[in-house]
Amino acid sequence: MVSPVYLSIVEDIKTRINSGGLKPGDAVPSEKALCEEYGVSRMTVRKSLTILANEGYIYSIPGKGNFVQEPVLNKYTIFYDEMNNSINSVDQTKLLEVNIIMPDEKLANDLQITKNKNVIMIRRLFYTDGVPVAYDVKYLLYQKGMPIVEKEIEHATFPEMLSTKVSHFALKKELIIHAVIPDEQIKRHLNIYNELALLVVEQKLYSSDNKPMGLGITYFRGDYIKLQGISQ
Repeated sequence: MVSPVYLSIVEDIKTRINSGGLKPGDAVPSEKALCEEYGVSRMTVRKSLTILANEGYIYSIPGKGNFVQEPVLNKYTIFYDEMNNSINSVDQTKLLEVNIIMPDEKLANDLQITKNKNVIMIRRLFYTDGVPVAYDVKYLLYQKGMPIVEKEIEHATFPEMLSTKVSHFALKKELIIHAVIPDEQIKRHLNIYNELALLVVEQKLYSSDNKPMGLGITYFRGDYIKLQGISQ
């Protein structure tokens, strides 16, 4: 299948940049020059340049033209699924609790709500081959009449819990990853009897207008999770 002309232009300019033919700070050929080089309309060229700008390859200076962007060397895309990672998959879940609570000050701040706003708390355990590998807590903003289907919640990932309220495509996600020594409650659930540090992944989900919709905190045994990032 032949690619559209504008995508061919995109790939050609990417090749020039990746091979060093165009270096950071260099000017990209003008729209007129690209139109003549590829025998296409100015609209087609602009479509190609927009894609390159959106992908971080170039930037525009009004009145001067387009230039090659300095690469961001410390930016990675992390693939995260609380039920699956590169060394382990969760094959069983156990719902410990579904309750409506009043948030403490920290949770209220995280969700940008007042302390008298109800929050749904969901606690679960994740298992692999009968071994508890993660302790999971989710906090969702409560809405009157909001249905809680325990069978669906028990096995759902965090975005899936909100799928009836908002499209997955409209969700914005933020991850914070850190290590922690677990408290006695988490140790008991995960059958930990020493000072084993856990990998903690905090997920915050936002609506398209940047309003928090929920907070998830999952405590993983370090020997059952491995996260991988790929540079942009």
